[in-house]
Amino acid sequence: MRVLLTTYGSRGDVEPLVGLAVRLRALGAEARVCAPPDEDFAELLARVGVPLVPIGRPMRSMVRPSSSADVSRRVTELIATQFDTVAEAAEGCDALLATGMAHFASRSVAEKLGIHYVYATFCPFLLPSPHHAPPPALLPGRPFPPEMTDNRVLWDLNAQTFNALHGEALNTHRASIGLPSVDDVRNFTFTDHPWLATDPTLGPWQETSDLDVVHTGAWVLPDERPLPADLVAFLDAGEPPVYVGFGSMHRVSEDIAQVAIEAIRGQGRRALVGRGWAGLALIDDRDDCLVVGEVNQQQLFGRVAAVVHHGGAGTTTTAARAGAPQVVVPQAGDQSYWATRVADLGIGAAHDGPTPTIESLSVALKTTLTRETHARATAVAGTIRTDGAMVAAKLLLDRSR
Repeated sequence: MRVLLTTYGSRGDVEPLVGLAVRLRALGAEARVCAPPDEDFAELLARVGVPLVPIGRPMRSMVRPSSSADVSRRVTELIATQFDTVAEAAEGCDALLATGMAHFASRSVAEKLGIHYVYATFCPFLLPSPHHAPPPALLPGRPFPPEMTDNRVLWDLNAQTFNALHGEALNTHRASIGLPSVDDVRNFTFTDHPWLATDPTLGPWQETSDLDVVHTGAWVLPDERPLPADLVAFLDAGEPPVYVGFGSMHRVSEDIAQVAIEAIRGQGRRALVGRGWAGLALIDDRDDCLVVGEVNQQQLFGRVAAVVHHGGAGTTTTAARAGAPQVVVPQAGDQSYWATRVADLGIGAAHDGPTPTIESLSVALKTTLTRETHARATAVAGTIRTDGAMVAAKLLLDRSR
């Protein structure tokens, strides 16, 4: 059996698909991943021997859109690219699973080829539900009315936004391959039976009659790489440091490394700085700080006092599995959701906004570095499931036969 896994997004969208691909291969299936052509993603896939089908421009080159028209133009370009690339990659496949922004074309391709289609997401609040509001209207020029609080009405507005921005482009391409137009872009791409790839403790789903959600658990790619020798030496040289990193967020406040290091030092702790896409660096040559590149966070987070990060689903899950207390400084998208979950679970603190000061980060660190928070993080770590990718792989193969 052959399966195509498609995404267009950051590492948090790509790595879970690699974890799923590895599990599919263990079950005897052939899997390939369609993802942006960033060097990081190519190296990740090459490491586990999963073929990469590059799609679109590198995510690292993307900048935040400046207007609704800019959003619409980008998605129009992306849809055009996806239809051609995904259609070619899906030839001969038995199933197609889409995440991130790959959903715009993937269901149409699956429909044209007559193969099984699944839409999956890595955050509960991206799925329509009367129990929560949709993500804040981050599209320039299209905010939600401030007086509107009814969740169902807000989700209707969310659907209207999808139609207005993406409907014409999607239906133009559907017509070009002989498919009828769709009236509801969001619900067409998400389907009425989406998969939710989050840990039930960290990202629970409250049942609703509106959707038949398949909650698989998070898709984790096991990492057996040893830590670099200089990092091990730094960890062994003193008390556990506080790690700070913002992953594939390539635009953060310019002084965020200095703010973080000074706030960490203010708590009497050493600092470990993850360079990431933002290129964070040390602020001086004192020996209480070390900067690292891409490393095995599954192993590293078990050796730190706390993790200060952007709130990506993958980083949040990895830190929770390791029992590391967290400070989430959300930058965009679903990261505010994960910040709230960390605070609600008592395993860390949620920073208010994307731009910390020394004072505001110090307050968050004081909460996070307590014995009580550490004990709670340790307890929650024992509840985090590790079988989500295998659960999803078995379901996908069973439902595609």
